[in-house]
Amino acid sequence: MVSKKEILRLGLGCSRMSNANSDRRESIATIHAAMDAGITHINTADFYTSGHNEILIGEALKGYNRDKAFLSVKFGALVAPNGKMYGLDVRPQHIKNYLTYSLKRLGVDYIDLYQPARIDLDIPVEETIGAISELVDAGYVKQIGMTQVEADTLRKAHSVHPISLVEYQYSLFNRNIENDILPTARDLGINVVAFGTLAHGLLGGNLTKDKVDHTTSHIPLFSKENIDKNLSLVEALRQIAEEKQMTVAQLAVAWVLAKGEDILPLIGARKVSQLLESMKALDVHLNGSDVKRIEKAIQVNEIAGGSFPRMQFKNGMVVQQ
Repeated sequence: MVSKKEILRLGLGCSRMSNANSDRRESIATIHAAMDAGITHINTADFYTSGHNEILIGEALKGYNRDKAFLSVKFGALVAPNGKMYGLDVRPQHIKNYLTYSLKRLGVDYIDLYQPARIDLDIPVEETIGAISELVDAGYVKQIGMTQVEADTLRKAHSVHPISLVEYQYSLFNRNIENDILPTARDLGINVVAFGTLAHGLLGGNLTKDKVDHTTSHIPLFSKENIDKNLSLVEALRQIAEEKQMTVAQLAVAWVLAKGEDILPLIGARKVSQLLESMKALDVHLNGSDVKRIEKAIQVNEIAGGSFPRMQFKNGMVVQQ
């Protein structure tokens, strides 16, 4: 399990900082603001805009104490020129190459947490993790993580080398990890990194049926058939947030924080103002009654559609989505 000294309760998800409409200076300022506030977990991937995100983070780290940053890097996704993921490469003999490029782009000599973006059904997970463990022995990687895996896969991986963190989507609109992943992670002593805590903008607090981000329109939550119903659930949550004098987004993050100290939510901010607003969730203390009331407002059986495609790969290609 990762110690609290290494990672505070919130982490900074940096993928949106590489969007076409993101401001480079503002993104770097956001990373600086996070680190100055004690947020050490900087979460990225080598395929976020084909390495741009790593280069951006590397620039932001210049002049900062490297040892105070906990860099989490995913690898293996194959991305087309249009930015869409079309395949996966987690072949053991290629992992060292991916790591080399990440180290160069980030401008560091080691990565704190290295994890495959997914697993390949044609490659035993033990082989993939075994290859990363060799990089741990060499000092280039400190800890190993997993992303979007099944519970039995997590156990197999952990049997080869201790898995420190497992990254999974977790929000009021997607609680699937409560069934298998979360109990398994707790049994093994593995912390959970929660991304998508605002359900891809649905819990951001200012989304309407006429204002759906085109970048997330592929997610079933945002289909024309589902948006009205899901937004009505958000309105019920808004009432609770207003009573507690906070935003819907702050309440949504506070709910994730209240689900266990071993759950580490990511803030997908790309502006300092967004970061500071989200960080206010750390000051919110929800008791058991609050959590039950929130979950009653957004009941699982009333959510329309799923919120993230579950991609599976075999021999490097997508076989299920």
